[in-house]
Order: sequence, then structure tokens, then C-alpha cells
Amino acid sequence: MPGTNLTREEARTRADLLHVDAYDIELDLSSAREGGTFRSTTVVRFTATTPGADTFIDLVAPSVEEITLNGAPLDPESFADSRIPLPNLAAENELRVVANCAYTNTGEGLHRFVDPVDGETYLYTQFEVPDARRVFASFEQPDLKAAFAFTVTAPTGWVVVSNSPTPTPVGEGAAQVWTFEPTGRISTYITALVAGPYVGVFDTYENGDQKVPLGVYCRPSLREFLDAEDIFAVTKQGFDYFQEKFDFPYPFAKYDQLFVPEFNAGAMENAGAVTLRDQYVFRSKVTDAAYEARAATILHELAHMWFGDLVTMEWWNDLWLNESFATFAEAVCQAEAPGSKWPNSWTTFANQMKTWAYRQDQLPSTHPIMADINDLEDVQVNFDGITYAKGASVLKQLVAYVGQDAFFQGVQTYFKRHAWGNTRLADLLGALEEASGRDLRTWSQAWLETAGINVLRPAITLNTDGEIESFAVLQEAPALPAGAKGEAVLRPHRIAIGLYELADGALVRTDRIELDVDGPRTEVPELVGRHRPAVVLLNDDDLSYAKIRLDEDSMAVVTEHLGGFTESLPRALCWASAWDMTRDGELAARDYLALALSGIGRESDIGVVQSVQRQVRLALDAYTDPDWREQGLAQWADAAEEHLRSSEPGSDHQLSWARTLASVARTDGQLGLLADLLDGTAEIKGLAVDTELRWTLLTRLCATGRADEAAVTAELARDNTAAGQEHAATCRAARPTAEAKAEAWTAVVESDTLTNYVQEATIAGFQQSDQRELLAPYAAKYFAAVKEVWETRSHEISQQIIGGLYPALQVTQATVDATDAWLTEAEPAPALRRQVVEARAGIERALKAQAVDRAAGAGR
Repeated sequence: MPGTNLTREEARTRADLLHVDAYDIELDLSSAREGGTFRSTTVVRFTATTPGADTFIDLVAPSVEEITLNGAPLDPESFADSRIPLPNLAAENELRVVANCAYTNTGEGLHRFVDPVDGETYLYTQFEVPDARRVFASFEQPDLKAAFAFTVTAPTGWVVVSNSPTPTPVGEGAAQVWTFEPTGRISTYITALVAGPYVGVFDTYENGDQKVPLGVYCRPSLREFLDAEDIFAVTKQGFDYFQEKFDFPYPFAKYDQLFVPEFNAGAMENAGAVTLRDQYVFRSKVTDAAYEARAATILHELAHMWFGDLVTMEWWNDLWLNESFATFAEAVCQAEAPGSKWPNSWTTFANQMKTWAYRQDQLPSTHPIMADINDLEDVQVNFDGITYAKGASVLKQLVAYVGQDAFFQGVQTYFKRHAWGNTRLADLLGALEEASGRDLRTWSQAWLETAGINVLRPAITLNTDGEIESFAVLQEAPALPAGAKGEAVLRPHRIAIGLYELADGALVRTDRIELDVDGPRTEVPELVGRHRPAVVLLNDDDLSYAKIRLDEDSMAVVTEHLGGFTESLPRALCWASAWDMTRDGELAARDYLALALSGIGRESDIGVVQSVQRQVRLALDAYTDPDWREQGLAQWADAAEEHLRSSEPGSDHQLSWARTLASVARTDGQLGLLADLLDGTAEIKGLAVDTELRWTLLTRLCATGRADEAAVTAELARDNTAAGQEHAATCRAARPTAEAKAEAWTAVVESDTLTNYVQEATIAGFQQSDQRELLAPYAAKYFAAVKEVWETRSHEISQQIIGGLYPALQVTQATVDATDAWLTEAEPAPALRRQVVEARAGIERALKAQAVDRAAGAGR
């Protein structure tokens, strides 16, 4: 087992042996502008329960210069396989390690970025899951908490931010020294350092006598776009809501949010120093859905300050609890906080998060929410739709089950009882049981320790007068996908049933019944004797986690009047049900397209519109009969152009339709319109053809052969920024020539010089759904290269390549067979195997959906 892949048993053994007191970490970043390596000096003080025992400390570095344990030098050559052996421990120990650590361009460890606008160097750390060891020697596991004191030498004039408040630097000349106060007891993975000529905007959160300094940072080249006032407003809203609900004051000395370049995730909950991807500093017009998503991310990370940072999981099998809680917290805060701009956040949750969860839970890699995490490689591929979205959905179900007041009362007990410590799931459930009086063991076994999705259907019989004679909720437990572990089970569900009537074309809820569903059939006597409503919607208000099916009469009304629901959430639930049926082969892809064409024009929620737009494109690319696909794409492109021209000028809907047309334009007229919008010879009232939209238009023109290298070069001259360089990489890889594909493949697979973002952009351009024949030869090349990629590249970089370059567009049995042959012959590591098996499942699902669509077409 490679030393970088710490196992749970190794971590448990080390935790039983050690108590870590404090780290003093000195980092010399004075030569950061030149890149290469930096000097890292770590002094860590810890105790051992068994004097004389041996252990190890983690480090990923090109070289070690010095190792001193309790005053005695150890051979630096003992550093091997990313570990430093520590023999013959004393009861109280002090270890000093001096190493030369490396800057990265992969978004892991200490990432180094040079801004093409000003030529300056910008650094930031990203440590989750196991990458603090790339910057300093550490006991890299969450339950070995300690106090961390950073001392940083950096170029004069730089800004240096860490978990503790930023001190005044000292020293004269080319470099200065920042000496930070020690943190509270936190885990290695939430320590942080951000350094460079960043610019900041500052404010204070005040609540009575409490004053928390707030900072928002970005690169100078993005300062004109930084809407710090809006970011502070959301942040303060979160402080108010969480402190009230958690009944525990914010636990750190300040709260900085730093928008950093080439960030792999959405954000990271470093204690008091949250890092966020700087695409959240919007350079061009975006829809309100983008602002809502940014606000959700801000609130997600703020919630982590309590749940994850103050109280931290013992081992990564409870990662889900960190992420699920923060995902639930972001949504409930947006829905309930006074003055929130997004009180319909549960619509977005149903529309996006649950769709992600349902997809993930139907893959062969599906797993219980409480996953079995044996080692670090397991957890690195477990940042998935179950860990975040299904877990949050189940927490929402739990809140409905125990009641929101009892839920937050339990959470308050949990924080007070375990502050600055580590916990397991049982600690939270125990606090919730105390608060609610409910026995949650059975609930936990059903919801947290099993995989898969239940399906809920109404069973309705009517008498001759149209009154309900019997009403039951039927629950199914479809078999888990082939290869998945465990068995499908029925679960207890707390749901609402919504009854809707048509009134002047609007679907209005006339009644709501909340009940517990358990077992294969649950009778609902409250509905017997009532007149049958126009629509019966199970799981109204989206309390539970289940796939919902409409009865035949309700489906007919919804198909005709989907846009008629007066509230956004039932519309989102019906859209989600239709999409789910499409993915499951219960609804032909061409029929989903027809539903979208008839209903999307009446959809007011821009987040729902954008999701349907993405889903239609996936249905057309993957789930339609290939012989009919072009006809469907033509219908969708015509609709996109029509909606673009008819949408309210300057509206979010207009912008979303402009992007949709730019992704699917195919006729000479449509492509000509894109070109004319780009060069300014055509205008559509209200549509701002700004920097980002220009690149979107140009990408399609490049992919269809309507724009050449000269056009890309010219556009890059207009926007020679980091984002511009990434867009240019996409455009170049998108060109419909064998040479362009070969260049992109070589840059990504056969070279390792691309940064994480440029690599991601190149892959996005390479995979064009209109270029299947051009890409077909790369299926064999993928299987020839993928194992070496996994073994030689970092986790983030290899994950991009493995998922991004899989031949997903080659929806044939031959692709399935080639995948199976590779899985047999290559004997891949479990984490690599999981990624490839997930990709294979997409081909199998597409083949089944295409057969359904083909049959639907033949019957008409």
C-alpha cells in the first residue's frame, strides 16, 4: 500500500498512540515568483501513550534536509514513501522537520498561479483530504487535532492570510515576516495559507457585544467585478441565522473569504479563512441562479465553521455528515432567514441537489450514506451526490420526522458537548434522540446504512360519481444496480400529499395531508370520499428522498399544464419526475423533449429553466434514437432561437436561451446569427454580448468549423486573462479536425504541464457531441493510457482525465465490451475502477433509453 494512501486502521492505531499538542510551522515563500520549491520547517509537540513505541508522520516533498526527534538527529534518508518513521517515542516528544516542498499547479497543496494580466504570483493552499502534508510535515488525519502557529516569509508588499488574524509584517528589504498567533485545536485539513498581492475589502459583523472582522479578497485584475457588499450581506445573514439556530457563537477570531484562481472545488471551509473559486466573481452578466448558487456556497462554508471545523468527524466515513449538514444548512438558511433573496431555495434543492443524488444512487458505485471508508483513496472519490445531496435530503427527512425545533435543539447540545473535539454519527443521533424523544436507531439503519432509492406511486380507485373510493401510497425498492453492494430495502417516509385543482389555467393547491409511509402499501383513509382532484402530487414540499410517479390522470393534466402550478416547488418536482422517468426508460426522450417544448416557456424559475435546458441536451445527445437525434436537435435549436428572440430584453431567460442556442446552433442561419452577434453586425434587444458570452459564441463557431485559429487569437487579445486563456484552450480543442484532437489529446494525456483549469478546459473542448466519428479512435487510446494516468498524476488531475476523456459519446455495445475487457485485464485500483465503472453505467443507461426512444418512434 503506497504511503500516501493512509488506511483507517493505520489512523486508528496512530490516534490511540498520540495526542498532538501544537505545530509551529515556518514557510519561506520569498522566492515564490520563481516557483520550484520552498523551505518548510515544522516543529510539532505531541505525547505518546506508550513510550518506546514507533509511529510515522506524513510528508509529500521532493526532499528532507533535517529530522530531529527529542533532540536526536534522524537520518533524512529515512524519509521514504511520503512518510518519516519516528522510532522509540518518549512520553513527551518534540519533532523538527526541515523539508523542501513543491509548489503545484494542480490545485492541491500550495497552488501557484501567475496572473497574465499583471504578471504577479498568487498562492493558496487546498488541503482536504490529505494535502497539508504537501506543505508541512503533519499527522494527516482529522482526529489528531492541534493548535497551529504559522510564520511566513514572503515578498514585501504581499498580503498573507491564514486561520488566525493577519499580523503586521516585520522586516525590511525584499521580504518580510508574518508571525501568526496559534489557532484553536483544529484538524490539519482546515488549516490554510493564502499569499500574494491580493486586494481586500473589509467589514464587521456585529451582534450585541460580538464583533467579528470580515474580509473579502481577490486578485487586482478582478477587483472591478467584486461585489463585496452583496457577499457581506449574505454572510451576515448566515451569521444571524446560524448563531440563533446553533446557540453557539462563531468560534473563530475573524472570517475571511478569499476568491482564488484555479480552485478545484466550489469552496473550502478552512477555519476563518474560506477559499472560493474566483469564477464566483462574475466578470459578465449571469442569471439570478448563479447568484443564488454563490450565496448557497457562502452559507455552506459558513455552516462548516461549526459543523466540521469546531466539531470534526473522527474519520472520513462521517464525511457525509459534514457535507450533508452544510448542504442542508445552506438551503434552510436561504429559505427562512429574514430578508433572504432566495426564499424558494428548496425548489433549487429539489431541482439540482436531488437530481444529482438520484443519478448517483443509481450507479453501480452507489453506497450507503454512511460509507465504508477504508483509506484515503476511498474518500477522495466519495465527494459525490450521496455524500452531499442524498445526505442533505435525508437530513431534511429527519427534520420532518423529529420536528425542526427538536432537530436544532439536538444540534445545540451536540456543539456544546463536543466543541473542539471529534465525533461519530452516534454522538449526533444521541443528542437528537434526547431532544426529540424519538428512537433513531431504526431510522438510521434504514436511511444511513443502506443504498438505493425507493419509488412512491399513488393507487387510486374512483366510484361512479368520481369520488375517491380507495387511496394508497405504494412503495417499491428497485433492485440495486449490478455490482452494487447490499440489497434494496423499503424505508419509512414522512411525506405530504398535495391536492391541486385547475382554476383559470392555474394549478392551485386546495389541500395537503402529511403522513408516514412505511411498507409496500400505506392506506390514506383521509382521502376516501373526496372528489378526485386534477393532480395528486406525492411528496409535495419534497420532505422525503424518493422517486415520485404520477398517476395517469395527474400526468395528463401536468403534461398539459405543467407551467400552471402557482408555486415553483411543485413544478420542479414534476419536472424532476419527468426527467427521472426519461433516465429510467419509462418516458421516451423525444417525449421529454415535447414536454420541454410545450412547458418551458411558461416556467418562471430561472434555475428550473436552466436545469431543463441541460437535461434536454443530455436527452438528445445520449437518450434519443441516433437516427432521430438530428431531428430532435433541430427542434430544440429552433425553439432556442425563438425563445431568445421573444424573451424579455435583458432578462435572465433571454441570456439562458442565448447560451442554449450557442450550444446547439446547426443551420447556416443559426450559425450566421452567432457570428453576427460576435462581430457586432447583429443585435438582439437587451442581450449584452459581453466577455463570457463572446467566448460561448466563439466555442460553437470553432466546433462547427466556422471560426479558425485567427479568430481565437484575436479574441484572446481582447481578453488575455486567465479565464480567456482557458476559453481559448476550449475553442482550440473543439475544432472539428483530426489535428486539433491530436493536439488536445497530447497536451492532456501525454504531457503533464497543463494547469488544472487549462486541462479541464481542453477536455471540455475535446468532447464535442457533434464530432462522434472524429473522436471514435480515441476510445482505444483511452483504455491504453488510463491506468498510467492514474498511477502517475495527482488525484485531481487524474480524476479530470479519467472522467472527462472516457468515450461517453460512443454509445455502443462495443464501448461496454471494451470497458469490461479493460476492467478484467488492467486490474485497476478500487478508486480507479469505481470511476470507470460509473462511466460505463452511463453507456448502459443510454443504450436502454435509446431503445425505448426507438420503439416510441416506430409506434407513431
